Amino acid sequence: MRNVILAAAALSVFALPAAAQVVQPGGPTYYGTLGYSQLDHSDGNLGAVTGRLGAKFNPYFGVEGEGSIGVKDDDFTIAGAQGKIEHDYDLAAYAVGTFPVTPNFELFARGGYGTTQMKAELAGVERKADGESWNYGVGANYYFDGQNGLRGDWTRRDFTDDGGEVDVYSVNYVRRF
Repeated sequence: MRNVILAAAALSVFALPAAAQVVQPGGPTYYGTLGYSQLDHSDGNLGAVTGRLGAKFNPYFGVEGEGSIGVKDDDFTIAGAQGKIEHDYDLAAYAVGTFPVTPNFELFARGGYGTTQMKAELAGVERKADGESWNYGVGANYYFDGQNGLRGDWTRRDFTDDGGEVDVYSVNYVRRF
């Protein structure tokens, strides 16, 4: 047991400088976004206001958290009965890989995990459904100056337990802090 502890201590001496290289000088940079997301699915097209907070540890890697609140519902008809489907909310966390093309333009890919709550109403009966999903997507940021820009992205939500897939298209204002 003592050898295992000594080996772990020795490895941590070498791992600490490597971990320090991940963070850029002066610490991470932070950003926030606010925009509109369109959720496209065979059962309906829904809209949401989406906000994100993120941290970039270096020019190529970061993390972000995302939250959305539904603002656009969709109507449907089953056997002559009118119904409505609503997106209540979703929350997700992502690892983000970034490729800076120019100082003002960057491409990114992200992957993470999230939860979504939907609500459907048909003939006066209301049902809520929660879904957990593995999420992945790509996008781009364009900055007008050092702090303000636009973000466009696509994210696929692949729901667990055979819950299907949803494509989310989003346009956002970006602010670096």
